[in-house]
Amino acid sequence: MHGLGNDYIVIDNQDGSLRENQLSALARGLCRRRFSIGADGLLLICNSSVANAKMRIFNADGSEAEMCGNGIRCFAKYCYENSVVKKTNMKVETLAGLKELWLNLDGDDVKTVKVDMGMPILDRERIPMLGEGRCIDENLTIEDELFKITCLSVGNPHCIIFVEDLDTFPVERFGSKIENHRLFSNRTNVEFAQVLDKNNLRVRVWERGVGETLACGTGACASVVAGKLLGKVADNCVVHLIGGDLSIEYTDKIFMTGPAEKVYTGELDLEGL
Repeated sequence: MHGLGNDYIVIDNQDGSLRENQLSALARGLCRRRFSIGADGLLLICNSSVANAKMRIFNADGSEAEMCGNGIRCFAKYCYENSVVKKTNMKVETLAGLKELWLNLDGDDVKTVKVDMGMPILDRERIPMLGEGRCIDENLTIEDELFKITCLSVGNPHCIIFVEDLDTFPVERFGSKIENHRLFSNRTNVEFAQVLDKNNLRVRVWERGVGETLACGTGACASVVAGKLLGKVADNCVVHLIGGDLSIEYTDKIFMTGPAEKVYTGELDLEGL
């Protein structure tokens, strides 16, 4: 499945057939492009005692992520269309807490999903990153280049940098260095954003544990929050990612709306993996 080109292998693991000690290696093996199925990450559907279902997310490098905006829309589409949760308003348990979702249908097909992403976390300790207080428009020097960074969490950590020209900016060169910078004890996702006007942002994303991706839902949300904190964007903003557009609303809470697509269904032989 994919959300704006951010692609995932989705496996229903409600019966617990995939064991805990398999999951990290399984994600690494299955997500290898050209040598396996290939994906940005692995999504597992699990039972929940506090919500309609539980979503676990493993990045392509085998690390487990707290939350994924594009992934949770794919997760909701799968759950509805496969009768795991036959509700157009559902709650999903994640490592970042409970998320409420609203599904927009065309017949029995899920076309778009609106997600309550909650309130952004600005306290450094909770992002997590070194230092005290908030990190808003602060200096960070990488390879003698000075960047202004704004950092926050929307269930997972993000570092946002506004640039003048996104087309020529060397995302790969700086994305990895910032992701792994000593400031971020659990690494960070990195967004490079260009303001088009108060209601439109262009964003390229360097995703923690993956590299540059075509889209990132939490990254889009974080970019709008950062833009609003700096007075660059309005409450309602369309974020233009390489893979397509997401609509983000932010006042006190963040709401994200976007599509989800099923690419194909298959069977997997786990022997030898």
